[in-house]
Formats: sequence, structure tokens, C-alpha cells
Amino acid sequence: MIDKLRRPWLWTTVFTLIAIAYLYPIALVLINSFKGKVYIASEPFSLPDAESFVGWDNYVRGIDLSDFFSSFGWSLVITVGSTVLILACTSMTAWWIVRMDNIYAKTLYTTFLFNLVVPFQMVMFTLSWFADYLGLSNPFGLWIIYLGFGAGLAVFVFTGFVKGIPYEIEEAATIDGCGPVRTFFLVVLPIMKPAVITVAILEVMWLWNDYLLPYLTLDLKNYKTIPIAVQYLKGGYGSVDMGAMMGVLVLAMIPVIVFYLASQRHIIRGVVAGAVKG
Repeated sequence: MIDKLRRPWLWTTVFTLIAIAYLYPIALVLINSFKGKVYIASEPFSLPDAESFVGWDNYVRGIDLSDFFSSFGWSLVITVGSTVLILACTSMTAWWIVRMDNIYAKTLYTTFLFNLVVPFQMVMFTLSWFADYLGLSNPFGLWIIYLGFGAGLAVFVFTGFVKGIPYEIEEAATIDGCGPVRTFFLVVLPIMKPAVITVAILEVMWLWNDYLLPYLTLDLKNYKTIPIAVQYLKGGYGSVDMGAMMGVLVLAMIPVIVFYLASQRHIIRGVVAGAVKG
């Protein structure tokens, strides 16, 4: 049995099948984005033919009905701003926690870990009221809210990674005249690059596709993200323009897929380093 598990072709076959299972829904959305509404409902698994193929009509209609470019812009502002804020704050926090290593640092670290345990549903209604009370019901206020929810995982990964950085490197920087700020940004942060990219990928995929938090906190009359815009493609009495929805979904997937493919080689190194060191 052990010899069979060691055969490379067996694992290749298993993971190929798993990859196909994950990629199939994406391929199905892409295929149906070029078919007419009637054929999406009646023949969802068939390839477009001369009768069902509608070209780029679904994309054009979806962009028009969903106000796609406005939604895309706000999704980009929220995702980029929140990710940068999370990376900047949590990387410095993790470095401080590891290097201080006192009761205050340990208590703060435990608090961040507790953040990973508390379900969002427990706080969402209170959060919605509090965000409105503090005037955070806009894309820029959402940066602060996402910082609170995304900090737990980021601090966990960064803390594990920083534990593997030799302290002698920082001592050498201090001897050369670097203060704490210069030491972190010029010495520590470049070494943390794999972990930074790992956290960035995880946060971007979460932020870009998040529906519930923007829906609860944003002023929807003025701001809509792409997931909310897709939801608004539903018409009266539950009717849905499936063609337009498929087109918008494909357009919404492209940025995050491109970002992931450009950065994915770093993710395993960062996750492993953050999970097992220290």
C-alpha cells in the first residue's frame, strides 16, 4: 500500500482530477457567457453553436445594466486600499510582537488569534450600526473595518515568519545607525517578501469577492462593489438576466486570477514559513 502511495503518476492523476473539479465551474461560466439567455437555461452544459452563440452581447449588456466600470472602480479602491493598510499595519505589529516577547505582546497576539475564532455573523448587525454611527459607510471607511477583520490571519502568518529571521541581522543594522523604522522597512520587510505576497493574495481574493460586509456597511445609493452589482442584475419577481450575469462574472474574475497567477509561486513558501516556524 505504501509503495502505491509513492507512485508519482497516482498523485498526478488524483490532483489533476481535483484541479478539473475546481476549474469546471469557471469554464462553465465562461462558456455560458457567449450563449443566449434561453440556451443558458435549457442547455447549460453544451458548447455554443451557430444558433446559441451571441458573441459579446452578454458582456455589453452586463456592463450597461450593472454600471460595471463604476462598480469595478469602487471594488478596486476598496481592495487595494484595504490590502495595503492590512499589510502595513499587521507586518509591523507582528515584528513588534516577536521582538518584544513580553506579556503585553503575548496578550496582543492572543487577541489577534481570537479574531480568527469569532464568526462574522455574531457582530455584523452591531458593526453595521457602529459603522454608520462613525461615518464609515463609504469605501474609505471600509478600509478600517476590513483592517479589523483581516488582521488576525495576517498577524498569524507574519509572526511565524518573523520568528525565522535571525535577530543578528537587525543588530547589524542598528550598529550601522538604523533606527527601528529604517530597520523594519530596509532590512526586515524585504526578507518578509514571501509572507507579504502570501497574505496579499489571501486578502485580495477575500476582499474582491466579499459581498456581505460591503452590503451591510456601504451607502448603496452611491457605492456598489462588483458582487453587489451582480446581485442587482436580478429583476422583478426573481427574474435574472443570466446572460448579462455570466458576462459580468467573467469580467469580475479576470483581475483576481491574473493577480494570483502572477504571485502564486510565493504562496506556499509564505504559508509554510508562517505556519511552522517558532
